[in-house]
Order: sequence, then structure tokens, then C-alpha cells
Amino acid sequence: MDHYSETPAKKKSGFLYVIGVFALLIIGYIFGSMSVSMRYPILKEPTFKQFNASYTKILNDYLEGAEPENLINGAARGMLASLEDPYSQYLVGEQGEAYTQSYEGEFYGIGANMRKEEELFVITSVIKDTPAERGGLLAEDVILAVDGKDINGMSFQELLGVVRGEEGSSVTLKLQRAGEKEPLEITLKRAPIPVHTVSAERLEDGIGHITISRFAENTAKEFKEEIAKLEAEGPLKGLMLDMRSNPGGLLTSTIEIASVLIPKDKKILDVVYKNERQTVSFLSHQEEEWKVPTVVLVNGQSASASEVMAAALKESAGAQVIGETTYGKGVVQGFRQFPDGSVLSLTEAQWKTPGGTWINKEGVAPDYQVSLPEYANVRPLATGSKMQRGSYGDNVITLQIMLRELGYGPLDKEGVFDEQTEAALKAFQSAEKLEPTGVFNDKTGYRLVELLREKLAKEDTQLEKGIEVLQNLVK
Repeated sequence: MDHYSETPAKKKSGFLYVIGVFALLIIGYIFGSMSVSMRYPILKEPTFKQFNASYTKILNDYLEGAEPENLINGAARGMLASLEDPYSQYLVGEQGEAYTQSYEGEFYGIGANMRKEEELFVITSVIKDTPAERGGLLAEDVILAVDGKDINGMSFQELLGVVRGEEGSSVTLKLQRAGEKEPLEITLKRAPIPVHTVSAERLEDGIGHITISRFAENTAKEFKEEIAKLEAEGPLKGLMLDMRSNPGGLLTSTIEIASVLIPKDKKILDVVYKNERQTVSFLSHQEEEWKVPTVVLVNGQSASASEVMAAALKESAGAQVIGETTYGKGVVQGFRQFPDGSVLSLTEAQWKTPGGTWINKEGVAPDYQVSLPEYANVRPLATGSKMQRGSYGDNVITLQIMLRELGYGPLDKEGVFDEQTEAALKAFQSAEKLEPTGVFNDKTGYRLVELLREKLAKEDTQLEKGIEVLQNLVK
């Protein structure tokens, strides 16, 4: 009986085992499908079938052929573009690398500043104690080739891409130097080049003038170092924080600098996430009381983190803001970098001032509205612009304004490059020891901008107002 009872039992067990295997497979399939759907929600979208069909069709049938990587990257860019948000973007490969490097404290290169002039790349200056200085590069050297490759036709970004590289790697520049018949070849080893975002000077009456060009990885460290240098020269009676045309940057650096200037536990800003599901308040963690009267300089190109700083100093530290209403960027982006260097930058939150104001598209209003001279707002002429007698349009208007401001005028026919404009341009070129052709080119444009910059430094009405306000505060 025992044997009899065992036989049917084995058959039943086998049957159940088969059912169990199928059940496990079905359950596994269901859970697997659920897992895939949860992990890749795009698969649940009906239109994904159209996307997949289009992708497959292109790969199989497009006449010129296509790379899967390029198609997918293009789709990612398209997704971000469909948001119609100027601050959300998908940057592929080297573009993503350049984006993250712009916030880092250093990059690996040679330490030379360059400009593009008449389709040539010219060394503007070399940075002290860098491979460029040690290797003997000089201002006005013209770069002809990099590592044996002709750079004619390259964009500025493309040139930076081939000049920069890994630390310790070598790069060979072929240069044409004024006074030398034959080109020179100089091989340099790439090294860390610090990115400086803070500069300082001591003005009259013990006033410190600190300029922050943007908020990068080392900006707070640089700021504290510059403050220490100013204080080492003598007691500071006033501080002018200049953030004109500062486009913003990292919030971490902004908070750290704000915590030097704003009383402890005072609010710097609130960051409010989607549907108000989370609000993060940032308070000053000041360690040493800041007693120096402070004013802030801003303009219409001061945006994002510089607006955070201006609003926080105004509302939580009583600082006076001078200049023009700021740009009005009241949103916050988070970014994620992928293994290939590509970057997803996405608007994830809005920020509000300590008083609860959302400044998006409104900006931070100054306490003292002060404009710069009109010529300071003249738009720059693009590299490669060519003008001569007979030319007309906006570029000619810009050129005529530049010439007039430097004393080569008046010029009557606005927007028309006539005989009078040609004579004025020739006079300028002769005075600046340029070839007096009467034709506008990059070399002429570069010198015009240099002289206007020097002129503006002497006629900086916003800086003058800042000094006046601080002098009244320290009396």
C-alpha cells in the first residue's frame, strides 16, 4: 500500500510542479514587466511606439545612414527643447564637459588668453606662472597650428578643445611672431590653470571694491582671500560688492559668501520645489560679525545667483543696491552628468527672497537707479564683421557711435558708411598705428573696444555713486 500510495503521489507532485513553474514564470513576467515599466515609464506612453518605429525606420532605411547614439542624443535634446524653457537643456559629450568645467576651480591647459582676429587666433596675454609663460609665449603671437593640425576655419570653442587636455600631456603650438621670418614651434605640458572669478582693489577712504564675475567652485574661497588681503592693507571702512553682468552660478558658493556678510541665522533665500512639495530655507551661518557698511552694484545682466546675493544683502543685511534692475531669473536648475560627459540641466525649483518675493522676470530693483553712459550699452561687433564705404545698417551705427565717443566725429548719416565715416575711421587707425585703410576689420574693432573700456573705467557713474553712498555711511 505504501508503494501504491507513492505512485499517485509522485504523479500529482509532478503535475503541481509543472503548474508551479508556469505560475512562477507568469508571476515573474508580470513583476518583470511592472519593474521595467516603473524603471522606464516612457514604455507606457502610447506614442513611444511611434518613437521606436521612427528610430527603427531611420536606422534601417535612411539613405545616408545614421548612428544610434546620435539619434538618441537628438531625441534627448528635442525633449528638453519641447519644454520651451531657456534654462533647461541637454548638452552632448564635450558640450556637457565644457558646461561642468565652467563651474570648476581649474582646467588643464597652457594658460594663454586668446582672441580671434581676421580669422586668426592671437595670444592676448599669458597668465603668470603657467606653461605659456614658462614656455615663452608672448602677447600678439599668432597660432597657426596645434599638434601639426592647421587650425584655419576652427571655431573658438574647437580651438579650446584641442589646446586643453589631460594634465601632464603635451601640446605643440606653431606660432608666427612679429619680426620673425619663420614660424616657431613650442611644446608645452598642460597643467592646472586656476579659474579666477574674484578681483579686488582698494579705493580712497578705505573702501574695498570686490568684483565677482560669476559663482564657481572656488569663488567663496577667493572672496575670503581677497577680503583678507584688503584688511591686511588697513582697516576696511566700506565694501562695494560689484556683481554687474554676473550671470550667476553655484548656489553653494553664493550661500558661503552671503554667510560672511549677513548676520547669523538671517534668511538668505527659500528654494521652493514643484507643487510646493518641499521648501528649503537657507540661513546665514556667519561665524564672525561683519561690521563694514556694504553696497552692491548690479545691472540688467546680473542674474540668478547674483540676484540671490543682491536681494539677501538688501533684505537681510540692510545693504544699499545701486545700478539697474537685475535680469529676473528666479528659477533654479539641477544638473546631472552622465558617464559620456553629457549633461541634463533641468529647471526644478523657484527661489524667493528673504521677504518672500519671487523675482522671476521682474528682477531686483536698486535703491539708487543709476545708468552708465549710453556708449556702455553699445552691442559688440561680431568677430569677422567687415565694413567699408557703401556699407549700411546696425553695425555701421555701432561703429559710428564708437568713433564719436572717442572723439572722431560728429558723423551725420547714421547707419550709412559714407565718405565722412571712412575719413573718421582712417584718422582713428592712423592715431592707433593701425594700417589706415578706412575699412573696418577685427584688429580695428579690438582696439576700439579696448579704448572704450578704458574710457568707461574713468566714467563709471555706478561706481562713483557707490563710493558716494559709502562715504556718507562711514561719516
